[in-house]
Amino acid sequence: MMVVGRVVMALSALLVVAPQSGVVAQSPARGGTRPNIILVLTDDVGYGDIGSYGSRDIRTPHIDRLARGGVRLTDFYASPQCTPTRAALITGRYQQRVSLERALSTAGPSLQTGLAANGSTLPRLLKNAGYRTGLVGKWHLGYLPEYSPNTHGFDYFYGFLAGYIDFYTHTRGGDGLHDLQENGVAVSDTGYMTDLITSRAVRFIEDNATQPFFLEVAYNAAHWPFQRPGHPTRAANNGRFQSPADSIPATRADYVAMLEHADGGIGTIMATLKKRGIEQNTLVIFTNDNGGEWLSNNAPLFHRKDTLWEGGIRVPAIFWWPSVLPAGRTVSTPGITMDLTATVLTAARTRIPANFEGRDLVPTLAGGTSAAPVAERPLFWRIDTRERQQRAVRRGRWKLLVDGDDLLLFDLPRDIGERHDVAASHPTIVRELRALLAAWEADVDAEATLTSRK
Repeated sequence: MMVVGRVVMALSALLVVAPQSGVVAQSPARGGTRPNIILVLTDDVGYGDIGSYGSRDIRTPHIDRLARGGVRLTDFYASPQCTPTRAALITGRYQQRVSLERALSTAGPSLQTGLAANGSTLPRLLKNAGYRTGLVGKWHLGYLPEYSPNTHGFDYFYGFLAGYIDFYTHTRGGDGLHDLQENGVAVSDTGYMTDLITSRAVRFIEDNATQPFFLEVAYNAAHWPFQRPGHPTRAANNGRFQSPADSIPATRADYVAMLEHADGGIGTIMATLKKRGIEQNTLVIFTNDNGGEWLSNNAPLFHRKDTLWEGGIRVPAIFWWPSVLPAGRTVSTPGITMDLTATVLTAARTRIPANFEGRDLVPTLAGGTSAAPVAERPLFWRIDTRERQQRAVRRGRWKLLVDGDDLLLFDLPRDIGERHDVAASHPTIVRELRALLAAWEADVDAEATLTSRK
């Protein structure tokens, strides 16, 4: 315990990396006008399913345009499931601290829990700083009104609360209830969900083009049910889970059509920015909420969603900001979801709470000198269920994966597919990373316990 305690103290200095509360860090080349910010999240998309990340059978010209005109990250990380990634984004902290490290279902205790509003979540901080804030699409952080997007500071919300819904009937999986709403009021719009998300995103931009705004566009493509656009007769039963063992399984072609349609939506959003003359002063971030599902292509990574292998947590991430970031740059510095939070807040010149755990990535993306300390900070993950127990930590080039009782060490720059366990030849690194992981778990679990008692 004394060893872990010392590591906790050292770890705390590494984890508290955002600017101190009340201090607004400035990234290079930022002008006098605060930028608009659009964060686009796709759902369950594979690392290798974007053209700029190596896809050969899916056309994503609009996402690829962002990569050509901006900065593409090769080593960016989310969580292994939807809810935890979104919790980390909204809070700027590890999701374990708020006890949201598994996806919320539509049954049992999940219906009564969610992310509590505390006055310092991402949309609230931006709203307090004078930004107009909007979320269109998927929320997945609680069903009760006290957990709603509006309660957290989104001025506008149009979308659904569950983890997945039927793309045509807008009923959610599990209980089959209608799950489409606008600012807390149920709506019965007709249309394919991807198109509805795009159209509301465009409307939000049009309505707020003369003032700074933050818009999260959370597509549910290409999450199951695998319903391609223009084929409502292929709708699944209340959006139920689909697997390759189904009597008539979904196909890769269904998945491809869904993702390509979402890419078209991104193109429509970008065209709207250009039409309104605000393209140059808008930071656009594209990423995904976790690794791809069974119809996805996560190559060259191993495994997929709901694991802590790279295929479950490493995701595409592109930053496009013409007035600040260089075009066509690729960065291998590791990043994680909370960095999105810190980057957005810093770009907006908004106060960042001292306990936030992300870093503004813009200096690194722009080629600044802060890449080294960001690269060496440890990043952590955990899955703790009856079905799977995994823990992982990455520091620099090294990743320790604790899979059950097995300690596996990978040199990721040399072994992106995690095929060569080098734990036997680097026992000192294994011990160091294992101690960091134990200290991190003790830290986040202690805070989660305190929070649950309040």
